[in-house]
Amino acid sequence: MTINFKVMKKYSTLLLSVVIICAMAACHMHTKIDPNKDTLIRMQTTAGEIVIKLYKDTPKHRDNFIKLIDNGMIKGTLFHRVVKDFMIQGGDPESKDAPRGKELGSGGPHYRIPAEIRFPEYFHKRGALAAARESDDVNPLKESSSCQFFIVTGKVYSLDSLMIYQDMRNKYIENMAFEGLAQKHLKKIMLMKKEGDRQGLFKLQQQISTQAELMASKKGAFQFTPQQIKTYTTIGGAPYLDGNYTVFGEVVSGIDVLDKIQNIPTDRNDRPLKDIKIIKIEVLNEN
Repeated sequence: MTINFKVMKKYSTLLLSVVIICAMAACHMHTKIDPNKDTLIRMQTTAGEIVIKLYKDTPKHRDNFIKLIDNGMIKGTLFHRVVKDFMIQGGDPESKDAPRGKELGSGGPHYRIPAEIRFPEYFHKRGALAAARESDDVNPLKESSSCQFFIVTGKVYSLDSLMIYQDMRNKYIENMAFEGLAQKHLKKIMLMKKEGDRQGLFKLQQQISTQAELMASKKGAFQFTPQQIKTYTTIGGAPYLDGNYTVFGEVVSGIDVLDKIQNIPTDRNDRPLKDIKIIKIEVLNEN
């Protein structure tokens, strides 16, 4: 058997190159951070630079977001949904190089992140970074999208409007408890209606109402903290989202860029008529 040393040398050089490339890729795929500290990331967009702090207290969302950065999932995506005085949404991998007019928002890996809702500590103030998710009817555990996120732009609210919303939210919690209890007594209710037992129905309704109030009180009333009230009445945000989505970070620099993005005209699907692309995204405080 004759050995061709030139071929072997060429093959060895190629193999070494592959090993080096794979090693570099492996390093890139595993950004190291201090889990006990908040993590800063820098997002370069066609509208400007945004620096975001990822909370250490929402580790599943932080780690997933860093994984998406390392994998190149976020780079090149668009802020595909923009609603003025509400939020800007991005992260859909299908938005990369998407043609004009294409409806976006359903792309991404098919897994969910367990909810890490830390309300009232973290709330939907202006500049808050939160995870998008499917609605409660198909996602009762409020689990987050694998990759899609939104940044709150919001608006300023009066104290009266916050208090009205707070009361409405608590009434909604009580009504949901009432409906759940009523479903358990549905057969009895239907029988009483059939028999025309109005007195029995009224008595049962009172019993269910009392039980619902008790259940709601045990769950705890929805109440804005003094810090939230101060923030929502001065800086602004989206208070009606509180307790329903995982807030896992906040903008620390580039609020003016959010305003620039939210003021861009959009189509009927809330997609900006001028694409706003994430050109580059990187972790700043690596170990």
